[in-house]
Amino acid sequence: MLNDLSSPLSLLATRRSGKPRDLVAPGPSGDELDRMLEIAARTPDHGKLAPWRFVVVEHRRAFADLLARIWADDHPNPPAHELDTARQFALQAPALVVVLSAPVAGHKVPVWEQELSAGAATMNLLHAAHAMGYAAGWLTGWPAFHARVRDAFGPEGERIVGFVYIGTPARPLDERPRPSRDGIVRRWRG
Repeated sequence: MLNDLSSPLSLLATRRSGKPRDLVAPGPSGDELDRMLEIAARTPDHGKLAPWRFVVVEHRRAFADLLARIWADDHPNPPAHELDTARQFALQAPALVVVLSAPVAGHKVPVWEQELSAGAATMNLLHAAHAMGYAAGWLTGWPAFHARVRDAFGPEGERIVGFVYIGTPARPLDERPRPSRDGIVRRWRG
């Protein structure tokens, strides 16, 4: 059954990340992206807090310019190639979603558990993209940890989980080495 791509287990077994720079058009339509986000929101969420947010970046050039300005402010007189690299971060792949961890402070559900839920929502977004015939890549990099970038997408107290790029692979996706089950699984017997 694992060779049947309509099988949920086959989808899970075949999902691979696409390098954002290698994801090209076509990307998801607005309706497809909305459906992916609805699926992503169906994640474990103790307390029904929805401790995550999704921001679809529609004005990619404005985001590219913001990244270049922030880089230039932090690195006076940067070489042109550094500014180009900062801009390119925003312009890869046809679709870009910023996922934010938005924990509810002071709630009985620990912040750590809420942050894990945000990571699970991000993974659900990757699975939804794959299930709909696209590839996705989840990046962080310096923009994910910069307060000014975060401020563009969410308030203080929220954190960027990652930037999820979605599109069609320009070439077959590489399979990366996976850990052996014996290396990552233990059995506890008391």
